[in-house]
Amino acid sequence: MSTPSSSSGSETAAARKHAAGAFDVRNVIAALIGFYGVVLTIYGLVDSGEAHDKTGGVDANLWSGLAMLAVAAAFALWTRLRPIVVEPTHAEGEGVDDGSGTGRD
Repeated sequence: MSTPSSSSGSETAAARKHAAGAFDVRNVIAALIGFYGVVLTIYGLVDSGEAHDKTGGVDANLWSGLAMLAVAAAFALWTRLRPIVVEPTHAEGEGVDDGSGTGRD
């Protein structure tokens, strides 16, 4: 079904554009780094202290977990501030405006 030639094709295309959302790779990276950050932070908080002796008195698990949580938050913030806009796709058989103004699909 074709659209009338008086309507602008860019208006309908703009209405169908959407953000990548959960399929954005930055969300996946943020989730993975965040998960490992939570695990390391919890382990650093409940560790018996044997790791302190191995690292010279520094709780490496706690600090690396907190750093990973900060990086995950940065990725999530980046995704929110600069979302990837996905252009609409046309299914086979749908008309695509070639911009020639002839009205043919």
